[in-house]
Amino acid sequence: MKEKKIKIIVILGQTATGKSDLAARIAKKLNGEIISTDSRQVYKGLDIGSGKITKKETRGVPHYLLDVANPKRQFSVAQYKKLADNKIIKIYKTRKIPFIVGGSGFYIQAIVDGLVLPKVKPNNKLRKKLEKKSAKELFSMLKKLDKNRAKKIEKDNPRRLIRAIEIAKALGKVPKLKTNSKYETLQIGLKLSDKKLKNNIHKRIVSRIQSGMISEVKKLRAESVSWERLESFGLEYRFIARYLQGKIKKEEMLNKLETEIWHFAKRQIRWFKKDARIKWFNPNEIKKIEIEITNFLDNYS
Repeated sequence: MKEKKIKIIVILGQTATGKSDLAARIAKKLNGEIISTDSRQVYKGLDIGSGKITKKETRGVPHYLLDVANPKRQFSVAQYKKLADNKIIKIYKTRKIPFIVGGSGFYIQAIVDGLVLPKVKPNNKLRKKLEKKSAKELFSMLKKLDKNRAKKIEKDNPRRLIRAIEIAKALGKVPKLKTNSKYETLQIGLKLSDKKLKNNIHKRIVSRIQSGMISEVKKLRAESVSWERLESFGLEYRFIARYLQGKIKKEEMLNKLETEIWHFAKRQIRWFKKDARIKWFNPNEIKKIEIEITNFLDNYS
């Protein structure tokens, strides 16, 4: 007889679709606890720019895997997966429901499919050199090292590219990832119209600037996080870092930021659309989402 798998709820979607708020509301109602799957929210000090949930916004629901990494150092998907798997088991043992919430597709896949990730230690000397290169340069390097990995990677994601190059240099190529899923999973995807999503992105940028996002980047720099490292975090951190270095004007920073976040959202949806298991809803369809989750959790133990 097969061992019964732990049931987990995944709430995913593009940036600015309201995942965090919806997840907190539903988790509170259904006795759940939340594990963040955001590749930037794991870092201490990356708060406003990464959209890290505030204490008030959690609605009293415990949230995990926020602020678990030093921004000066790389934090790998393998490290994330180990922490997340441990946390899921702990939540399950307290008879709560594990909710996995975020927009980082590879982090989500690592949990849902139980990816067996290559054991390659960080090469800090190599990383420092690679962090000075653009995403285009990194992608070109990876193509020469491993054409197959280059075909499947997010070519505009410096952190993913750096890790892939690091693995390829250590192993000769990036191995095809095996899977060993430990969970029975329901994946809920939140989807907005392009018009609504663009409007949300614009309003969120304005709000974050007003909330002190530029000061946040200044503070990180004052704490000795390098410009190269800040730029490697992408989007808000990349363009604000360039603005603070005098490479671009403020208006250009804001325009580029809005454009790049939109492009990022399009890349996110392309990634998620590859997974036919995801059930898509408008964020306003809370009742329908709750029914879907309740049916899935029926006879939960």
